[in-house]
Amino acid sequence: MSSDISDKADDSSKVSIWNDPKARGIFFQVILVAVIAYLVWALVDNTIRNLEARKIASGFGFLDTTASFGINQVLINYTEASSYGAVFIVGLLNTLLVAGVGILFATIIGFSVGIMRLSKNWVVAKIATVYIEVLRNIPLLLQIFFWYFAVLRAVPDKRSKASLFDTFNINVTGIWMPKPLPQDGFNIVVIAVLIGIVLAFIVKKWAKKRQAATGQQFPVIWASLGLIVGLPFVIYLISGSPLEWAYPEFRETGSRLRMGFQLGTGLQIIPEFLALLFALSLYTATFIAEIVRAGILAVSYGQTEAASALGIKNSHTLRLIIIPQAMRVIIPPLTSQYLNLTKNSSLAVAIAYPDLVSVFAGTVLNQTGQAVEIIMMTMGVYLTISIVTSIFMNWYNATMALVER
Repeated sequence: MSSDISDKADDSSKVSIWNDPKARGIFFQVILVAVIAYLVWALVDNTIRNLEARKIASGFGFLDTTASFGINQVLINYTEASSYGAVFIVGLLNTLLVAGVGILFATIIGFSVGIMRLSKNWVVAKIATVYIEVLRNIPLLLQIFFWYFAVLRAVPDKRSKASLFDTFNINVTGIWMPKPLPQDGFNIVVIAVLIGIVLAFIVKKWAKKRQAATGQQFPVIWASLGLIVGLPFVIYLISGSPLEWAYPEFRETGSRLRMGFQLGTGLQIIPEFLALLFALSLYTATFIAEIVRAGILAVSYGQTEAASALGIKNSHTLRLIIIPQAMRVIIPPLTSQYLNLTKNSSLAVAIAYPDLVSVFAGTVLNQTGQAVEIIMMTMGVYLTISIVTSIFMNWYNATMALVER
């Protein structure tokens, strides 16, 4: 009799375990983790065996090997004698450069066009609408080709130039302008800029608290410009203008191969960078404009009516009342557009702009055959950039959120 009771107790405990959602969930999760671990192990093992069969060395030792090829845009000291590791750094910096400048321009253009589309002026609103509807429905790759092959190839050839004030020049090799050469003491000016930025943030916070307490506004924009631009300029003059300019050298005579702008003189902005920047900025700006328009429309029209009743100017209403409230709607989708622009910069390979994909995941991979390591590094870079961008935008979104009292 007692044995029957114990058997029934064991059966009931088994049934209770399988009927417990928590226990059942833990069991299946353990099974899933085990399956994933096995698949990962099988993938790694298979990859290593295939690399050994093809006599391809694994590891990252190839980064110390001499690259033996040149790159037409570098932001660090780089020569053909530099290593593949230096190529990685050059490609990464070029990617960050075009992505950073593109985000800046796309944001400015997008906000401007988004506000224009809501303008009461029929012509202005229709121009913004046509811009948005045309550019966002044309593939980005075609826009890159348009700027590179149609627009930037229509300028003077490399043996001639078009100039603005004889200082800014353009031809098929790119835009040429004077190159700044910092001298001794210029670091003081850089420090002054950093101090100006910090003081501008302090002034902005103080002005916000002051306005909340007294209702009085403070010219934060003008004060910030004075701190960020005016203060360094005064320091620049006091320190004896420690900055010289190297002008591009242009040869109009001589052999045909030596005519035109001479490499190593002045500052050159290559046409590949310009084409990619124009295409990325104008294309992404169309989506940002729609995000801005939706954000502004999400703000109750009663806010505008109340501001009008108080006699506030339309420009002040937009800048001080509408936009701050709309930003809470704008920022989350704006983050996605920043990430899209950064990832779309990889299309630079189509016009040979030396970004990370072109020179590292392209040229270096072809020369070394280290496909696994190179692709992993490239994917890791884009993943890191995306995570850092998301973290920053989430922080900024939190600062714009309503504070519960």
